[in-house]
Amino acid sequence: MNGDKRIRVLVVDDSALMRQVISSLLARDPAIVVVGTAADPYVARDKILALRPDVLTLDVEMPRMDGLAFLEKLMRGHAMPVVMVSSLTETGCETTLRALELGAVDFVTKPKVDLRERIGDVAQEIIDKVKTAASARVRQATPRPHAPQAGAPRPRPALARFRTTQQILAIGASTGGTEALREFLTALPPDAPGVVVVQHMPEHFTRAFADRMDTLCTVRVKEAEDGDRLLAGHVIIAPGNHHMRLVRDGATYRVRLSQDPPVNRHRPSVDVLFESCAGAAGRNAVGVIMTGMGDDGARGLLAMRHAGARTLGQDEATCVVYGMPKVAAEMGAVEQALPLARLAPAALALVQDGGPVPTARQ
Repeated sequence: MNGDKRIRVLVVDDSALMRQVISSLLARDPAIVVVGTAADPYVARDKILALRPDVLTLDVEMPRMDGLAFLEKLMRGHAMPVVMVSSLTETGCETTLRALELGAVDFVTKPKVDLRERIGDVAQEIIDKVKTAASARVRQATPRPHAPQAGAPRPRPALARFRTTQQILAIGASTGGTEALREFLTALPPDAPGVVVVQHMPEHFTRAFADRMDTLCTVRVKEAEDGDRLLAGHVIIAPGNHHMRLVRDGATYRVRLSQDPPVNRHRPSVDVLFESCAGAAGRNAVGVIMTGMGDDGARGLLAMRHAGARTLGQDEATCVVYGMPKVAAEMGAVEQALPLARLAPAALALVQDGGPVPTARQ
């Protein structure tokens, strides 16, 4: 359609009901047009070539060809924005996380029961994520480290100890953040300061993500439980559907969880975490805001900077979606924007000696 600026979407799902429902939901937005549907990857492959969609929605479990195998082939040969449609099951969580590793931009979770009646609950989420995907930086899958065998000792290289266990790192991310966090966290040494993370994800997915990161990192990674103490060499990830706050407990820090109302439409919210870090840790903290749509975390990062914390943002070139870091930078909350590969070394340098942020050439 010449001159048609609408986002062209191909809906791929083995369920005729889901194809019809997703197509109807997307059609509600005048900026989107569903150009076709496909019941399996083979039909999808032909329709991608014929219809040239801007975005693909892809079911996790597909017939005739495994959905992950199709995604891997697609991203290798015809990389394009993909939004996964997943179920809230343990298997669905693992498969979806693998899809994000392979290059999918984001995912939407299907209701487990009363699909036709409850799919409307996620209608706006589907629309928003398709729109975001249309302008996202699509990346090819990158090799990831092999997970250590069960029971295998984690490498503990001899590194300079950090000057105080009271130093912390606080990180916020959204769309594209699972892979950005993987790169950041796997770069941390085993004696790194304690880390608190908010990644926008639903319940169940955050635990699966934390468990996956724990197999890849030399630091310990876990989903937060209320009252967890923040220790050096440990990463605590906010659970889906819970805000996480940092609180001072004598000479140490703990996290507190709550189900207070969503902030910026999110629970967990990066703003909630960062604002608590400003109050509890002040200049003993370093805040890092990463890829993601919207503005969650920008105000909280500014509060951290005003409280004396050092602050970093992921740069535009390496973000899947340059939303949250952009707003934070425009507000003056970001002390320096750096490529993803430089964020962990820069953050460690700041908590170790409080010196200047290393440049990209250092």
